[in-house]
Amino acid sequence: MQNRDIFDPRDARCKLPYGAVPSGTAVQITLRPYRTSAYSRAVLTAQFESRPSDDTVHIFLPWAGLEGDRDLFSGFLPTEDYVGLVWYSLRLESLHGASEELGPYQLTVYDGSEEVPGWFGEGCTYQIFPDRFRRTQVPDPAGMVGGRSVHTSWEEEPVYRPDEHGEIRNRDFFGGNLKGVQEKLPYLRGLGVETLYFCPLFEAPENHRYGTGDYEKIDPMLGDNEDFSALCRAAHALGMRIIVDGVFNHTGFVSRYFNGDGSYPDTGACQSTESPYFSWYNFHRWPVEYDSWWGIYSLPNVNEDDPSYREYIIRGGNSIVRRWLRAGADGWRLDVADELPDSFVRELHQAVRETNPSAVVIGEVWEDGSTKIAYGVRRRHILGGHCDGLMNYPFRNGLVAFLLGEDAGVFREAMETLRENYPPFAFHTAMNFLGTHDTPRILTILGVGSECKDQSRDWRARYRMTPEQYSLGRARLKLGAVVLFAFPGSPMVYYGDEAGMEGFEDPFNRRTFPWGREDGELTAWYTTLGRARNALAPLRRGELRWLRAEGRVLAFSRTWEGKTVTAAVNAGGAPEALSLPWPSRDLLSGERFAGEVSLPPMTARLLFPEGNGGQADIT
Repeated sequence: MQNRDIFDPRDARCKLPYGAVPSGTAVQITLRPYRTSAYSRAVLTAQFESRPSDDTVHIFLPWAGLEGDRDLFSGFLPTEDYVGLVWYSLRLESLHGASEELGPYQLTVYDGSEEVPGWFGEGCTYQIFPDRFRRTQVPDPAGMVGGRSVHTSWEEEPVYRPDEHGEIRNRDFFGGNLKGVQEKLPYLRGLGVETLYFCPLFEAPENHRYGTGDYEKIDPMLGDNEDFSALCRAAHALGMRIIVDGVFNHTGFVSRYFNGDGSYPDTGACQSTESPYFSWYNFHRWPVEYDSWWGIYSLPNVNEDDPSYREYIIRGGNSIVRRWLRAGADGWRLDVADELPDSFVRELHQAVRETNPSAVVIGEVWEDGSTKIAYGVRRRHILGGHCDGLMNYPFRNGLVAFLLGEDAGVFREAMETLRENYPPFAFHTAMNFLGTHDTPRILTILGVGSECKDQSRDWRARYRMTPEQYSLGRARLKLGAVVLFAFPGSPMVYYGDEAGMEGFEDPFNRRTFPWGREDGELTAWYTTLGRARNALAPLRRGELRWLRAEGRVLAFSRTWEGKTVTAAVNAGGAPEALSLPWPSRDLLSGERFAGEVSLPPMTARLLFPEGNGGQADIT
């Protein structure tokens, strides 16, 4: 039962400190019932989840005085050296036998012994699907693994129909390469991008490269290992960092390790039980039956607990994790982090920090990372020493729902739940976004919605938004982008969203970047927001404060060292207004307001107090 009038864990009068706490913290808990309730006793019951099931603590909360017409019952919940979740409940009792039960409530206790690098959560991130971003030439696939084909025209549609065997093999390539990315670094820096996150770069037979063929090589269609290091050097020179995708839960069927089709000279696990890689895989009937990711035969699962696999990926002095950091990468994004053992992630995190203390580890998790259970195990993703931050799908889902008509209060509640459950480092180092390579294009979602979900893939391939749908999608996207760039965590842009790319699910969300055909209005909008994020310290580091979240209006501020920036969005069809205690200027339109800020329909504002040291200049 929840009764926030008596106990609100987000209220400093009831719980200190706020939210998640580092281990060793004694958390003060205070109940505030009305005097007329005549309660005489209060008890806190705490279950430390990571300890044995019978380890339940009962703590008496003594009467601590009066506050107006309320009794106060207060005491401390010690966490000592514990790391994990604590579920606590509260019970009030009267001399007359009446009682009230409150809870259970979640308390996240994390290991706060390590300082997490702050750079990722401060700046803007840009996700690149390497095959589709930019090419400098049409490649020749001869001799490359996987039986690849290449689209000669950059504007062609990706292959989406099954082949004669009923499979969609993803062997069609467009030839995007690292030199093409390097050529566009000035464009990306101009957008305000500070971090490039790449979908997999290592040799692999499929165009998505999530079935790794050789962890030691950049895919030859992208370039070579030196091209990667050259790209890193060029990015670093412009003040940008590089995060690479680590796919360590499975390899490719076509790989030097499994070698299901014999493409590699190595003796793979599929060729011989004496292969050095045989113990990496879980065969049920060698060589034809084995564990694979979601039952997809082309992605055989690995046994992450195998000592030789851990040596190769993590432990060795020249392990995969270490060598690519030394080659220039600044961090790893862990694909399907939920499917990696916690011990594997912890070792990987340690190897990353040993190799580059400022490098980060970002995990792919689709839910609240503090409560995630995978394969029957509560995951330790953000309890310290594992992931520094997570992909923030709850942010994406909540913001999209708001833009499509959900009450703003629902988004606020979802984000407050994360802020309460996440350690501060995880909340501020989250990867926030509106779209990724695993979701339909955000412009299509906001302009078309789900009304076409029953249409065929042929229909989806041909479909293009009507002018009315495009206009609506763009208007909503501009509002969402303001929230994205103003919110705590790194605002991540999926390549081409800023250019007006549309499309349904894979592969229609993975078309080629429309160079020369960009939506200039959207690109300019994203550029302004990116520069604001770069220039304004409150947007980079500021604490979050909600100003309004009801109906179609969402407004919040970020404050840092006495400076405040306010984001305000009206996603509805009627004009609204927001009162601020100071004169302000909208950094997006240039309009000035004496106090009350007008919010016309479908309008977003990024407001800076006038006369605040001139820091609102983002040009």
